[in-house]
Amino acid sequence: MLEKLLRLVKDPDDAPNQERLVVLAAAALLLEVAWADHDITDEELDLIRNQLCRQFHLSADDVSSIVTESKQHHEESVGVHSYTRTINGAWDEPRKFNLIVALWQLALSDDELNRYEEHIIRRIAELLYVSHDRFIAAKLRAKRGVEN
Repeated sequence: MLEKLLRLVKDPDDAPNQERLVVLAAAALLLEVAWADHDITDEELDLIRNQLCRQFHLSADDVSSIVTESKQHHEESVGVHSYTRTINGAWDEPRKFNLIVALWQLALSDDELNRYEEHIIRRIAELLYVSHDRFIAAKLRAKRGVEN
């Protein structure tokens, strides 16, 4: 995934590639949360696919391709900094907040919040410059959504 992201970054004036880069970055962050507890369930993968379809209006085939590629290249991952940098350059605070809500929904989907999941979400929120108050608000919004 990192190799593909780096290829896309080389042409910053290519708007379709930039949008694709942001989608890949968001998908990578969702997958980082899923991988945080070293137990990726089918339910978590389905939730990631649904989030990507809903937030980015992608086809199921596009989402499957992104998830498959992200899973294959996870071993090569060097952290979340490049992904958060990409998102910071493209999104305003409300979109970042919605991503944090999605990350919390994913972490809470199995009714067991792992400390590593919480840690990676907190780290991502900090790197996206989402305030602590908004971080907590995102968690509460996600909890309400999961409980319903």
